[in-house]
Amino acid sequence: MLSGRNVILGPVLPQDFSLLFQWADDLEAAQYKETYRPPLWKQQEDLWFPRLPDPSRVLLIIRRPETSHAIGYVQIWNIDAVHQSAILGLRIGSVEDRGHGLGKEAFELAINYCWNHLHLSRIALSVFANNTAAIALYRKGGFIEEGRLKQAAFIDGQWVDILLMALIHPRRQHF
Repeated sequence: MLSGRNVILGPVLPQDFSLLFQWADDLEAAQYKETYRPPLWKQQEDLWFPRLPDPSRVLLIIRRPETSHAIGYVQIWNIDAVHQSAILGLRIGSVEDRGHGLGKEAFELAINYCWNHLHLSRIALSVFANNTAAIALYRKGGFIEEGRLKQAAFIDGQWVDILLMALIHPRRQHF
């Protein structure tokens, strides 16, 4: 378990699944990450509780330490041991838990986990260009924009650009 002051990151537990499924069915939040499609129970179950271990993926639940209540999740996928890289994603599930710095703290814990436990040198992510709160968080965390996919997603009747961002481990940068 990874512990911060206001959040902890730990394993996905069976009791978390109903919340994870609810968050997957959040039409409003989907506009900031993907085209909305009603989730299928079995697909979500396979995502969060795979039958076989997948060394290219780490899933962590974000919890409040005082209650152990799940408030979000971190996904690290496409972990490549040769190239020491991965893709990072984070979500605070409920609107009432957003805007209190919990995502920022979970994001910092996840980055430190990538550096210190997965031995990564590069972390990448993608974000819709209209998700200004997420972009601000990523920039504060040191991520830089590496590219822009113009009109790459059609969300709620409008085309949205996708920003490609990355963070290179500070002690492993090569110029």
